[in-house]
Amino acid sequence: MGKQGSPRMLGADCNKAGLFHGFKNDPSKISSCKVLYGGKRHVWLRKNLRLMVITFVLMGFLFLLDSLVFSIFDPTKSSTTKKSTETKVMTANVNEGKRPVQMYGRLMNLAASTLAEKEFRQDSTKFWKETYPKASIWRPCADTNSLINPVVWAGKPKKSNGFILVSANGGLNQQRVAVCNAVAVASLLNATLVIPTFLYSNVWKDPSQFGDIYQLDHFMNNLKDDVNIVKELPSHLKSLNFEAIGSLITDADIPKEATPTDYVTTVLPLLLKNGIVHFLGFGNRLGFDPLPFELQRLRCKCNFHSLRFAPKIKRIGSLLIKRIRKFDAARNMLDRQLLGNFMSTIPLKGKDTAIRDPSKYLALHLRFEVDMVAYSQCEFGGGEDERKELQAYRESHFPLLIERLKKSKPTSPTELRKLGRCPLTPEEAALVLAGLGFNRGTFIYLAGSGIYGGQSRMHPLTSLYPNLVTKEDLLTPGELKPLRNFSSQLAALDFIACATADVFAITDSGSQLSSLVSGYRTYYGGGHAPTLRPSKKRLAAILLENSTIAWDSFEERIRKMIDESQRVRVRGNKKSIYRQPRCLECMCKYR
Repeated sequence: MGKQGSPRMLGADCNKAGLFHGFKNDPSKISSCKVLYGGKRHVWLRKNLRLMVITFVLMGFLFLLDSLVFSIFDPTKSSTTKKSTETKVMTANVNEGKRPVQMYGRLMNLAASTLAEKEFRQDSTKFWKETYPKASIWRPCADTNSLINPVVWAGKPKKSNGFILVSANGGLNQQRVAVCNAVAVASLLNATLVIPTFLYSNVWKDPSQFGDIYQLDHFMNNLKDDVNIVKELPSHLKSLNFEAIGSLITDADIPKEATPTDYVTTVLPLLLKNGIVHFLGFGNRLGFDPLPFELQRLRCKCNFHSLRFAPKIKRIGSLLIKRIRKFDAARNMLDRQLLGNFMSTIPLKGKDTAIRDPSKYLALHLRFEVDMVAYSQCEFGGGEDERKELQAYRESHFPLLIERLKKSKPTSPTELRKLGRCPLTPEEAALVLAGLGFNRGTFIYLAGSGIYGGQSRMHPLTSLYPNLVTKEDLLTPGELKPLRNFSSQLAALDFIACATADVFAITDSGSQLSSLVSGYRTYYGGGHAPTLRPSKKRLAAILLENSTIAWDSFEERIRKMIDESQRVRVRGNKKSIYRQPRCLECMCKYR
């Protein structure tokens, strides 16, 4: 074959000519080269088409497989987490287009990277357990039937001085305190207590009465040796006009944290005169010191032994706890006291119940409702829109506060935060948990609802801790139906879930739920039910260094703050016996 007919040589000429632009003025050569390249490309495609198709199919299959595996094993996409994002409290403002509100962006970034490292190393925090072993030397002892260190008690008087009616206001926890205080006052005045009634509140909007929340017969039987208790007034007293005869007693007549002397001098004469007194709006009207040993013990007995939730609340509460733990049996005394026979003493066996240790969970009580946020007069990083919104709420709901502010020099929001007077935001709660070493997979039960700002506020918390749920996530609408429209009965579920948690974390130690639950955990927890209480003042000082503080230093200071709050302390003078029952009136001490 001649030189002109050689494809190899022609290809070489084409390459060479192309490099040196030799075809610029010879269209025939350009045409012949195009034909040659087109033929070669057609032959190559025909030979390799099958290999290319197989390669693309294999790549597609691997991509689909990777997506499937990721959706199965990604902890942030678990069914529980997915469901929790549908919760009302989480999604309140998603459709409103509000952006997440963040005050501590730098620390949040450090927390996120630290949690990612901990997840890879599978680190665990020490705060799942009580850090002070001495907590276990205190045991329940307020019940007079206790065989251990029984309290010498003369019992109830043979003759009653008259009847005491109590109308308790507030929600579940305020009413609980009122009931226990009423028992103590009835004993103090040698009176017969009529089962307290609960006032209807425009805030709580719950018509529940005593028997709807607590076991009435157990309450009466448990206290029968201590106080005379009847279900209702005798018929001849029901028609009395208490205000007309001077037997109506309001909060204005009895000082807050009143002493026994206040009752003996103010109430007893009316009781002896008319044979009956009616405490209207009776709440926090009995102090803690000075009070006789027997009355303190009686209040403890009422709170920790006499008030048991009604069966329907226990039944639904047991469903809630079983689904949180993925475990069917009672683990400890807290479970048995709060849920009774609705929790088995032996784990069920079978396909639906894995034989393993129950899942650990942390219960978190966030006090970040709009009323608390507005009343605080603090600022929370939401800018001018937030300031206007909270001011409008104050003017509408707190007119007395507005009047007081007009007459006094206002304290700046910055100073209020430094003083520890600002409610902790969900973001601040998340930073505390991260500083304590709780990993990203921690299962968190959120008590309550109505978080101010909805998803825009919750996002910093859920971004660090996606496994966060509420009772509405874990129980079906049908299961919750018996308690719907009864806020106090629903609050009882939160009480149960918080009290039986492995760890209980609070953001406001002054709230009634936090106080009563932490006290219940102290009383029945056997030294194995830690409660985490951040100091708002100390935390504010730490967070002021958001722009400069190293994460190691942040962790160290957060852990020291919580460690110090967990020290085992005996109840101090004038401290709540419901929150701090470690005292000889309530508990027995074993050395």
